[in-house]
Amino acid sequence: MSEKPLGQSGLSIRPFVLGGNVFGMTAGRDASFAVLDRFVELGGGMIDTADVYSAWVPGHKGGESESMMGAWLKHSGARDNVLIATKVGMMPGGLKPDRIREAVQGSLDRLGVDTIDLYFAHKDDPDVPLDEALGAFAELVDAGIVRAIGASNYSAERLAEALRVADENGLPRFTAMQPELNLLDRAQYEGALQKLCIDEGLGVVTYFSLASGYLSGKYRGADDLGKSPRGARVKPYLEGKGPAVLAAMDRIAAETGATLSQIALAWVAAQPGVTAPIASATSTAQLDELMGSLDLRLDDGQLEALGAT
Repeated sequence: MSEKPLGQSGLSIRPFVLGGNVFGMTAGRDASFAVLDRFVELGGGMIDTADVYSAWVPGHKGGESESMMGAWLKHSGARDNVLIATKVGMMPGGLKPDRIREAVQGSLDRLGVDTIDLYFAHKDDPDVPLDEALGAFAELVDAGIVRAIGASNYSAERLAEALRVADENGLPRFTAMQPELNLLDRAQYEGALQKLCIDEGLGVVTYFSLASGYLSGKYRGADDLGKSPRGARVKPYLEGKGPAVLAAMDRIAAETGATLSQIALAWVAAQPGVTAPIASATSTAQLDELMGSLDLRLDDGQLEALGAT
């Protein structure tokens, strides 16, 4: 599939972004390098990571994913073949200007690059005035070490305010948004935020596009929760709409021959305003399956059936 513009960022990507959260966490060096090599081989474009990945793991302090990616970039020489998105804001210091300046240098050093293609504010920081945070991002853009900036986990109201503050003060705009969106978690994006992103021309890349793996069909009942460390996270999906959504996906899988993961990603990619879903892989076989979603086109009836569940 051809590339799509990522809003007004000046970047273009295929409608699949590789999530880097697993690198240095559930994927060691060999597995990470194999997945990243295969991603480039398949024509993948953007890899998404963050400075906080994977600080929650005992013995980790954050930056493990970026360090793994940096080691791969040095080994592969593939920097010119991929776009790199990373984030700041989850670690202590939030979006304070000094923290942004410190964090971006840390990310550059770990990644071993001179420029970050897309730098996200990982979450809103209500304790930092928007003009101060955007002013710090402006320094990075002016210095040429960040090409474009984005926002993640912002409400529609705060994103609109950030865009207004940027325009009024001659500061760079957020040109991309990263919200949670999947067939079971739609509230953060659908509605006001979706309309704002469309109206303001923001690119949208979505996280948790597979609902922490539940939409792969791997977890059909309580007995399946032990299959992965993420089992506890998907437990709530076993109740409510989860089984009905999987049943609808099973019917479409029978019609199309696609896997449930491919159907889940194709549904996200088809949503108004969405540029690409993000999904991570710990093996080349898993990546091949996920990127197979690029060739899947759900028809109107199938999209309606999924959206109605």
